Amino acid sequence: MITTVTLNASIDKAYHMTEKIENGTVMRVAKTDNSAGGKGLNVARVIKLCGVDSKATGLVGGFNGQYLESLLDADGINHEFGHIQGETRSCINILDPGYGSTEYLEGGCNVTKEEEADFLNKFPEIIKDSDVVTISGSAPKGMGKDIYQKLIKVIKDQGKQVILDTSGEYLEKGLESQPTMVKPNEDEIELLFHTKIQSKDEVITYAKRIYKEKEIPYVVISLGGDGALLVCEKGIYQGKPPKIEVANTVGCGDSMVGAFAVALEKKMEPEAALKYAVSVASANALSPHTGRFDPKDRDEIIKNVEIIKLA
Repeated sequence: MITTVTLNASIDKAYHMTEKIENGTVMRVAKTDNSAGGKGLNVARVIKLCGVDSKATGLVGGFNGQYLESLLDADGINHEFGHIQGETRSCINILDPGYGSTEYLEGGCNVTKEEEADFLNKFPEIIKDSDVVTISGSAPKGMGKDIYQKLIKVIKDQGKQVILDTSGEYLEKGLESQPTMVKPNEDEIELLFHTKIQSKDEVITYAKRIYKEKEIPYVVISLGGDGALLVCEKGIYQGKPPKIEVANTVGCGDSMVGAFAVALEKKMEPEAALKYAVSVASANALSPHTGRFDPKDRDEIIKNVEIIKLA
């Protein structure tokens, strides 16, 4: 069992337009797609597609929170959320032939200190049957920047493995609790080290610093179309996917997190885990729907993923 944590979940609304948006006018939506949104919920869908039991947790509230849980029920995703007084946020993506994709992201409601404490008290029971826990994305307003640091400590105290995929101060403080794996991208590394990365060699240098200075067993850096880097005790590896026709890059990082969680749960060796994760992320890129890849695509892609030992 794998538990995924999404503290700042949302109702994601995609508005499909047949005409170019004209500001200041009334526009009619051709089609609306609603889904339970948030990085950790994408991870949960991927884990399910990989054939492993998962449970989604986090915070939801109000009518939107109830609706989000019903959407997860429809997707067949097990869940056990903490409930708050505020309303779960909505995020709107307008897709039109003129501008492509335009997103409007609500900030979300404030979580009280009492609600945060209540979730922390319930968290050990929520994760008790899981071998691996993933923590993804940001946290709602009102929660401390050290919330992930606290959650990681609870997870590790139960002897479980944890993957952290976040940025900024959440990442900086989360590293202090030494999660099993972190998966920053280049932008997040630049924020963490207050630098500007110019080459893959510099990416490797900073990944090694995270591994050594923060004592993180597995450091994964996503490289977009070039795959991903993995720094661990056995060495430094790059997983390179074959060339594919990309339909959608949204959620590829979440797909990689889900695949690595499955790899940890199945106790795969690092090279095999990297190969598996790159193939799942690439399969997601072939699908127009985030976190809903075709396992047949993954099985074909994995045959052509190249693993290169860099050090």
